[in-house]
This record gives sequence, structure tokens and C-alpha cells, in this order.
Amino acid sequence: MEAVDEILALRPTLVIGSVPYKQETVAKLLEQPLNFLAMNPRTLADVEADVSLLASIVGRAPDGEKTIRAMRAGFDRIRKKTNAKRPRVRVYCEAWPNPRISSPPWVAELVEIVGGEMVVPPGERVSDTQVADASPDVIVLAWAATGAKADPNKAYEMQAWQNVPAIRNRRVYVISDELLNTPGPPLVRGALELWKVLHRL
Repeated sequence: MEAVDEILALRPTLVIGSVPYKQETVAKLLEQPLNFLAMNPRTLADVEADVSLLASIVGRAPDGEKTIRAMRAGFDRIRKKTNAKRPRVRVYCEAWPNPRISSPPWVAELVEIVGGEMVVPPGERVSDTQVADASPDVIVLAWAATGAKADPNKAYEMQAWQNVPAIRNRRVYVISDELLNTPGPPLVRGALELWKVLHRL
């Protein structure tokens, strides 16, 4: 309830929630006489739609469109740097280690932009065996709300993963979670960091 009290103390005219939601907090907020906007983007198209919606709500629609154009241009620049003839790198991106959750679907799109392919279903709970069977060449850790503090040793120590190419070849990398888990302009920097990782090979 403390979080709700802090929000109400600000006397907001609009509260925006984005997944993952803390259900108790949302339930309490919905009891209040305020406007609540729930957002659940999954794809880059969803991210663009949300940017456009938020810009319209605050009366800055042209700025929203400018932001979307800038994001698209950033992705296009990275895509042009990618060698389309090079075999796609098999990638597992992780958003959380326990329970193990793969990165959101928009990250799978970023992986495609930089010349890779996500080898497990994105945005889902996955098992150690699923990851091992998918045999990724690269593992990227971008644990939610940890910045760049994900621990590659946790991956290297996984007994079930000892025959995974990414583990055998010491290709586990950390990317700051804000760059992959923030559904907005930071994703362009996230894509660039992914490009750097995949093109180290």
C-alpha cells in the first residue's frame, strides 16, 4: 500500500502502468478516482504505437512522430551495417534468471536486425533444458532492473549448459537492461550493443 500512497500523494491526473505489473498495486490504484492507462507492448510496432499514444495524450503528437522516425532511422543504420550474407548467429537473450525468462519479443526483433536469430520463444518462461537444446552461439543477459549487473558466471556454472556453444566458447555477454527492456528510444542503443556483441565473433 505504501507505493500506492506515494503515487496518490503526487495527485496525478493520469497513472501509466507497464508490464510487469504488481497486481496488488494495480488493484489498489483501480479503486481510486483517477485515470489509469495500462500498457503491454510486445513488438517494435507496439512500442511505436505507445510512443504515438503517449505523445498525443500530452499534446505533443508531432514530437512523438519525430521520435518514431528517429528510432526507425537508427535501426536502419544498424541493419545496413549488418552483413546479410553472413550466417545468422543463434542467440539466447535473458530478461530474468529465476524463474528463467527470455527477453521480450521486441528484443527478438532487434536480434534479427543485427544479424542473429532468437532460438527460444521470446518473452516466456523457459527451462534450462530448452536453452541447452536450442544450442545458442551467444547468450546475452539483460536482467530486469539490474542495470549491467547480471552475472555471466551464473550461466557458465549451469551444469545443463556445459555443451552449449556459447558456454564452451565463453560467449556470454551482459547488456544493461535499460537498453533492451525499455520500450522506447533506448532500444536503438540496445540494438547497437547487440550488434557489437554479435560481430565480435
